[in-house]
Amino acid sequence: MSDTTFDYIVIGGGTAGALLCNRLSADGRSRVLLIEAGRKDDYPWIHIPVGYLYCIGNPRTDWLYQTEPDPGLNGRQLRYPRGKVLGGCSSINGMIYMRGQARDYDQWAALTGDARWRWDAVLPYFRRHEDHWRLDRPETASEDFARLHGHRRLGSTGEWRVEKQRLRWDILDAFAQAAQQAGIRATDDFNRGDNEGVGYFEVNQKDGWRWNTAKAFLRPACYGRPNFEMWTGAQASRLLVQRQPDGSLRCSGVQVWTGQEMVTAHAARELILSAGAVNSPQLLQLSGIGPGALLQRHGIAVLHDLPGVGANLQDHLQIRAVFKVQGARTLNTLVHSLWGKARIGLEYALWRSGPMSMAPSQLGAFTRSRPELAHPNLEYHVQPLSLDAFGEPLHRFPAFTASVCNLNPTSRGTVQIRSAQFTDAPAIAPCYLSTPEDRQVAADSLRVTRRIVAQPALQKYQPQEWKPGPQYQSDEELARLAGDIATTIFHPVGTTKMGRADDPMAVLDPELRVRGVAGLRVVDAGAMPTITSGNTNSPTLMLAEKAAEWILAARG
Repeated sequence: MSDTTFDYIVIGGGTAGALLCNRLSADGRSRVLLIEAGRKDDYPWIHIPVGYLYCIGNPRTDWLYQTEPDPGLNGRQLRYPRGKVLGGCSSINGMIYMRGQARDYDQWAALTGDARWRWDAVLPYFRRHEDHWRLDRPETASEDFARLHGHRRLGSTGEWRVEKQRLRWDILDAFAQAAQQAGIRATDDFNRGDNEGVGYFEVNQKDGWRWNTAKAFLRPACYGRPNFEMWTGAQASRLLVQRQPDGSLRCSGVQVWTGQEMVTAHAARELILSAGAVNSPQLLQLSGIGPGALLQRHGIAVLHDLPGVGANLQDHLQIRAVFKVQGARTLNTLVHSLWGKARIGLEYALWRSGPMSMAPSQLGAFTRSRPELAHPNLEYHVQPLSLDAFGEPLHRFPAFTASVCNLNPTSRGTVQIRSAQFTDAPAIAPCYLSTPEDRQVAADSLRVTRRIVAQPALQKYQPQEWKPGPQYQSDEELARLAGDIATTIFHPVGTTKMGRADDPMAVLDPELRVRGVAGLRVVDAGAMPTITSGNTNSPTLMLAEKAAEWILAARG
């Protein structure tokens, strides 16, 4: 840390930060510093796919956040995992590769007034880093598939590996057949821009191992570059923002706690905040950028009263319906026998397949909560297992879980500092189910689940609704029960949203620059004005890909 002046400083070595460092340091012209509060991704359970069970809730890899008591969840608090390790949430998440729907990005373009966020404009940035398994043999890929996922003549050239899952379950195959009987078509690709359908998710794995952004974008490329430096176990405490002679503000660097001392790092060109939808607004608020009243309440001088910092929090709330079954092999029964555990371990050791290779959810489905809707507004994550809550033991009876989430919630929450101390966790208030629309979708989605499970394909397993329970039928009962059993699916976005100049809650302009502060961008899921219709990890990579291009263009 002897030379602490860099061209670019990236705060956060997670999904966006890893790609940014790769792109900004690629040509050797600029010195790039990556600051990561967590440690390196050398914890073995990060790389074994089922190891998310040992990473979430583990201080080695997780910030260990909790939400505030939530009225929409009948006063419950939720564990709110965020990756605190190189690779960020890509090191602990469900590994599902999902872009969302074309309409998500067309809406972003309308909200920002910038056509560069339309689906057809962002698609090349998804393709730029994608390494899809079907392109291993480009001659077998159709022209349409190549248009969406990569050029067939070039094959697989990106860093972000996408593979098929390496297992299947009879009970999940039966659920897929039941979904088709209920009117949901089969699909083999959720990433065409219209993700309606049912099928197995594709995952970010390579040969049965988790493929996180640290492996994809930092190692080995960045590690071998003399113009790249990385500080791990180093937590940013405050941005350095100065008033210029003309009265404008400019971010010139950051103060960093290394565990032993406070170090100041300077950014000659730009500082890019990629700490995530929780930590980025927290750091802005600690630095005097945010809602003035909040900052004053905690004794922080208001440099820039920006009310949208920490507002507009959106997340996908999954409602976990559990069904007992008979005559079906599920993970519940396997893990409660010594032979089952031995078989699981042996299968992974020999072939990198089986339950140890599985993502938290294997089968997916996208459909509508009501038939008259123009687009799918529900996503299912279906699992051959059941448990009372994440982190709890699996049940001893055979069962499957059909988790369903509202893709486009209208509820909005907040992330706000509790004090002026950077070591204090922020207050996270998602405000789930706080609108009549979201409560209605919750009730309707449980009815859709029941309709699927009642189809002939599942009847040989005699499914019985164990949670929430068939006795609950009215809208009011189902919405209240959703509050009892629902939990986050770990997709917080929107807390530093981009938007038009006349939007008083827009924190960023369409190129992700903080309004009113030169030399500062936020490039992470917090920049999304609305949540994407699906898992949010890969859309965050696309954001970073576009931002890197803009940052390099500004350098000239």
